[in-house]
Parts: sequence; C-alpha cells; structure tokens
Amino acid sequence: MALTVRQLLDLQLGGLKSAVDDWGSMARRLRALATGTDGDAGAEQLDARARGADWSGVNADVGRGFVTRTAAEFNDAATAARSVHAVLRDAHSGLTRHQDALASAVADATRRNIHVNDKGGAQPPSAPPGVVAQEDRPEGPTKNELAAVEQHVARILREADETDRVAARALRALARDRHDFAGRPVAGLKDAAARQGAADAAYWAEKIARGDVADWSDDELGRFNETLALQRGNSAFTEAFAVALGGRGTLEFWRDLASPEGGVDSARSALLGDTQDHLSMTLASATHSESPAMDAWKRDVISAGGTYFPGEGRTGTGPYGFQIMSSLMNKGKYESGYLHDYGEELVEFERRYPADPEVVWRSRATLDHPPTGAPNDPMAGYLEALGHNPEASLRFFNESTGGGRDGLARTDNFDYLVGNGDDVRAWPPGEDGEPVGHDNLGHALESATLGYAYDARNPTPPPLDSAADIEAREARTALTSRIVDHYGSAETIDAQPGVRDSLARIAAGHVDSISYTMANFGGSGELTDRDGLFDAEGRRLADFGQSDTVNFLTALASEKSSYDTVSAAQQAYTSSLMAAQGNRHDDAIDAGMAGTVVHGLLDEARTEAIGKQYADEADERNRELEKQGEWRSYAVGASVAVVAGAGAALVVPAAGAAAVVAPLAFDASQGAAETAWATNTIDWLNAREYDNSQEATEGIQRAQREGENNAMASILNYAEANNVKGDGVRRLVERAAENYGQGARYADTQNSRK
Repeated sequence: MALTVRQLLDLQLGGLKSAVDDWGSMARRLRALATGTDGDAGAEQLDARARGADWSGVNADVGRGFVTRTAAEFNDAATAARSVHAVLRDAHSGLTRHQDALASAVADATRRNIHVNDKGGAQPPSAPPGVVAQEDRPEGPTKNELAAVEQHVARILREADETDRVAARALRALARDRHDFAGRPVAGLKDAAARQGAADAAYWAEKIARGDVADWSDDELGRFNETLALQRGNSAFTEAFAVALGGRGTLEFWRDLASPEGGVDSARSALLGDTQDHLSMTLASATHSESPAMDAWKRDVISAGGTYFPGEGRTGTGPYGFQIMSSLMNKGKYESGYLHDYGEELVEFERRYPADPEVVWRSRATLDHPPTGAPNDPMAGYLEALGHNPEASLRFFNESTGGGRDGLARTDNFDYLVGNGDDVRAWPPGEDGEPVGHDNLGHALESATLGYAYDARNPTPPPLDSAADIEAREARTALTSRIVDHYGSAETIDAQPGVRDSLARIAAGHVDSISYTMANFGGSGELTDRDGLFDAEGRRLADFGQSDTVNFLTALASEKSSYDTVSAAQQAYTSSLMAAQGNRHDDAIDAGMAGTVVHGLLDEARTEAIGKQYADEADERNRELEKQGEWRSYAVGASVAVVAGAGAALVVPAAGAAAVVAPLAFDASQGAAETAWATNTIDWLNAREYDNSQEATEGIQRAQREGENNAMASILNYAEANNVKGDGVRRLVERAAENYGQGARYADTQNSRK
C-alpha cells in the first residue's frame, strides 16, 4: 500500500535507527568471531587448524566435517549480518531523506498559501472566517503552482515507496532460510534493487520462453504489468529482460501477446494497453545501455524490421518487424543512436518498397491497445518516439536517406515526411479515408524545434551556456524556418490532420524570432537597431523571412485554437520584451509597438478566415467574430510560471493537452528583471494567471474592440505602471493603432466580410 503524506511525515524512524545500530554491532561481533580478534582464535583459524590436523578414524570423517561446516556458518552469519545492516542503514537514510524532503515541500507550499492534503493533492486555502467579498480574499496560488506542488509531492512519495519496497523484499530474502545463513552478501539498497531486477527479468523471460503467452490469464498478465511498472526504471531489470528475450524474441512476444487468434475482449485489451505502455518504457530504458549484449539486441531488432512475423503456430505473412517495434515506441525516451539507426532503416525500407505505405503496412494485426482503427504505420510510432527525444529528432530532420550504391535517390527526411517536393510520403489513410499519422509528425517536429519532449509536464527551454548549446539552438531555429516556409497556407496545414496544434506550439515557442522577423518594415530593421531591441545575438534569434512568416501566421490564425495559442504567447512575449528594456522608456514603448504589429496580423487573419467561412451566413459569422477575443478568457486560470532556462519563459495556454513555453526576452535568474517595471510586469502576469478577461484588465486602460484590447494590454499596463497619463497615453494609442493597422494590412489579402 502506498504511503500517504501523513504516514510519511509521522513515520517514527527512531526504532529503525536503533535496529541499524544493533545490527551494526551484531555484524562487528560476528565478524570478530569469524576472523578472530585481539589474539583470540576465530572460526577461520579453527577451520585452518581442523584442515591441517592429522585426523584418523571416525574423527577424520565426522569431526573435521563438523568443524569446517561450523566455521563456514560463522562466516555466513557475519556476512548475513553485514547485509541486514547495509539494507537497514540505507533504508533509514533513504526514508529520513524522503521525510525531510516532504516536510520541506509541505512547509514551502504552506508559505505560498497552498494546502497539501493527505493524498498529496494541492489546494488553495479556504477564505478566512468573516471574509466574504472576493476582493478581500488573500490572493490564491496559480493552477501551475498547484500542479507543481502535486508533482513534487508525488515524486517524493513514489521514491519513499520504492525505498520501502526494495528494503522489505531484500530483508525477506535474507530471512528466507531460518537455519542457513548462506547467500550472497548485499552491499545496500542499490545492490538489492539490482538483484531484484535481475531476478524478475530472469523469471519473466523464462516464462515467456515457454510460449503460449496469449494463454496467460488476466491475473498473470496483471502481475507482469505490475512487475514492469515497478522495474521499468531499473536498468538491471530492463537490460536483462531485453537481452534474455533477444531482439527477434521481443518482437515475437508482443506479436503473440497483443494479437492472438480470435482477438481479445475489452477488459483484456485494457490490460494489454497497460502492458504496451510499460513495455515501451522498459525497452526505451534498456536501449540506453552500452553493453555489447544490448548493442546486439538493437542490431537484431533493426535487422528484423523487414521480416514478417505471422505469430506462434501460424502461417502466412503477418506484420513486419518494424510495425511491431514501432507499436512499442509510444512511451519513454529511446536512446538517440538507436533511434537514428532504426529510423534510417525504416525510411529506406519504405522508400524501396514498390508500392505506397498503405500497401507496405497493410497488416491488420492488432498491435495497439485499445484498438484505434488506425493502420499499423510504423512511421507513426517512430515519430512518436522522436517526439520524446529532441536531440534525435533534430538530427533526423536534418538528415536524408538514399544516395547509396543501390540506386535509391537521396531524399531529405524533412521533405519526405512533410510533403515538400516530388519524392514525398503518401500517408496511409484511416477508416474515414483521411491520412493518419500527422499528429505524430507534429510531435516529432515540436521536440526537434523546441528542445524538449512534446508532452513534457514542466517544459523548460534549453540553455544557451555553451558553444554546443548555441549550435543546437541555431539548428532548431533553422528547422523552424523550414517549417514556417512550408506551412504557409491553411490548405497545406489542413491536408495534414493533426499537425495544426503542434505548429501552433512551435510558433509559440519561437514567438521571439517571429516578432523579431516582423519588426522589419520596409527593410528598416538595421537602421532601427532591431537587433539591439530584441537582443538578437544574445537570444540567438533568427529572421524567418517576413513574407513566409506572414503566410505562416495567417494560416495558423485561420483556425481558432491555433490562433488562441499564438496570440497568448505573443502577448506574454511582448510584455517581457518591454520589461527587458529596463528604465529605457522609449525602447520599452518601441518593443510594445512591435507586438501590436503581430497582433494586428493575427486578428485580421482570423477575422478574414471567419468572413470566408461564413460569407453567406451573417448571424453565424457575427457569432464567430464575437469569439475572436475569447483567448483572453480562455487563458483565465491557465498555468503561468516564470521558468529558469536559457531565458525565462511563461507556460501559456495552448491547443491540445501539452503545455507551451513562450520565451521571455530576459533571464530572471540573471537579475535582468530587477527594474520596477519588469517586476511589475511579471507580478501582473503571475497574479492574474495570464488572466486577460475584461475584469482582469479593468486596472489598465482598455480599448473598445477585443482585438485592439489584446494588442494594447501590455502597452497600457506599462503606461499605468509608469504613471503615463493624458496626452502621453493618447500618443501611445495613436502609435499602437498605426502599428496594429500595419499588421492587419499584411494579412488583408481578400477580406470576405466586405
């Protein structure tokens, strides 16, 4: 049973500490009896004398054997005592560390007005007695702060459970034989965990080797899942398990278990879904081993990619090895070198095949649970794996396949998958006839361009501390530039169902370079010191080309969710860019004006898209136009936090489930936000959880129209914070209106509302 918060905090460790001391003393005394001390003979000396004595008669057979066996038992007893002491010692230090960490986490949460309940949930405080009016309530924590506390507490409880589980199992193993101390010594919990992992791997590998895995009962499958869940992070288990099965054996195992003859019911499918997830993470962990045995496993899997696996006792074709392996790549972070080699072989195999991928991957074996109805396209699973490994993904999209002696033409991986050029991939269709897998492509592009897993819980921008960091950043922005260039129309995006949300998150993550690109009206960027305003060198910003950027943003704004994501990120970045100027008033205003250009572009593009979609439906068009400013309330309650990294960043609301990091223009950890205005801006954003609803902006001069209000929020907040009034505010509004209109004109190619 898992520990609760109260159980761990109240855990009395004094008894365990006494046991540690007692067993330490016992181990020393038994060691003295075994080896001798202070001139006294011990069991070792007794054994030596017995072996060297001139025994005769019955004593030669009985007496000598008794003495030597007894001496050995003393040694075994001393070894067992040292093992018990080592396990108890590590358990005590581990549980003490977990208890202290939990107490610190709860105290820190309390200081921030967050209550941690017994199950580890984080809650805002209740209103103090007598407080009724909302404005009198103490300011509560943000949703992001609550989530961060819950994750931190959950990790501590999980680690405490693991310490307790490993220690208990190790002690049971040491006490298994009541009359025999024999056994290998245990150096501590780490050693015990490794042994337990190896033992579990051997047990299940032997069971799998017997065959008939499809006949496992639900209870057996449940126990297997439990083992995988507990051991998937234990390298001693993951490597031993993978090596014992072998590359082909791993593929055969999942083929037979996942897709037995006759299929499975929904309850079994749910169990197999857990197996698929845990097995994916287990194998991902195993690939990080550099042992010769795991290198052989990797080569075995890749070489079997083009082999049919019909299943145990069956004839025919069955799925390819690539299809089976890729179905086990949806979870976990696979090692970069393995992903590179696997992906290269997969793409080349597919390109060499004399038919489209729909034909290549036509196997109907059920490899995913619960079944989705999607084709068994191994490219989708592989791209999902890239979505969890930013380094491997970036490398993949910067490389190509073909060009060797077999006559396969060299084709860029990016072009092949996004559909740029002549030699491009025909994505297999789903049951509705629409291509499937572009959401996985989007995930891979996200990780490659943003530098963190697409579904990271707490995404953090990669640092810019070293030459290697800078080189990687430049490679990411270069790839982003290719994306901006390719996805320049709504038609291109919509032809790839599922990719739009990822493109919006990519735009949000590179909103600094997008804003930098758009601040170049008529090629004036150099004369206006655009580089200095945006700190282009320090932030390693890239110019994506104004025309391409306009087309890309226009295409994203054609749909509400992607428009919302980019708009929210844009305002966060604009506020930070103004803050980064410190006390340079004119530069701060110029930074705000640069943001209004992008807002104008996005708002006009969204308005025009609505006009086209509802050209003959006036009422529906008006309703959609009213929703255009909804991203302001859509952002209410979203998680917002200052994140340390290459710079600071804000986690902003986004389409889909993943969090989006909008880069900030200063590094809070380096003290760049120490001016009154910078501090005011960050406090303002955090206090409102990025709340740009009408109520949240009442303290800031509001514009009448939603789009103008969005664009003006940062500027008017600056004006209020710096006591700019009257004529000064009017001049700011006039400049902002001009810039907003300039951005709108970029997107106003055919306004169907007119």
